[in-house]
Amino acid sequence: MIVRTTEEITGTDRDVADPKGNWVSKRIVLGGDGVGFSFHETTIAAGSVNEFHYANHIEAVWLVEGEGTLTDRETGEEYPLAAGTMYLLNGHERHTVVAKTQLRMLCVFNPPVVGTEVHDENGVYPLVSVPAPESSGKHRAGAET
Repeated sequence: MIVRTTEEITGTDRDVADPKGNWVSKRIVLGGDGVGFSFHETTIAAGSVNEFHYANHIEAVWLVEGEGTLTDRETGEEYPLAAGTMYLLNGHERHTVVAKTQLRMLCVFNPPVVGTEVHDENGVYPLVSVPAPESSGKHRAGAET
């Protein structure tokens, strides 16, 4: 069992901020936890425009707060974002997220990220080898990476 809080993750290496100040990602579950996916809470700043492309990962996003738009840069199709919206990037789509208000979303990545990835100039996370689980115990708590 893994039990963590966003409070204990805040200020650790699991609390990753965009250098431009557009978003913060709290990486609650990572590849090293050995469960086959990673789980993040991401907050995107109001008024920001963010270009992403997960060429090596499938991402599912559940928006729990805020309003904005999602644009599929492959097709030009635009989708409204509001609390209760889910989107799945199952085709590795290049996409743009524009935050009208602050957005707070819960994100799942497969394969899992390990926590050291940073977006390259194209918004892509590299595919990093997932380390072996950090603990053989049944309970892994805390903000270790």
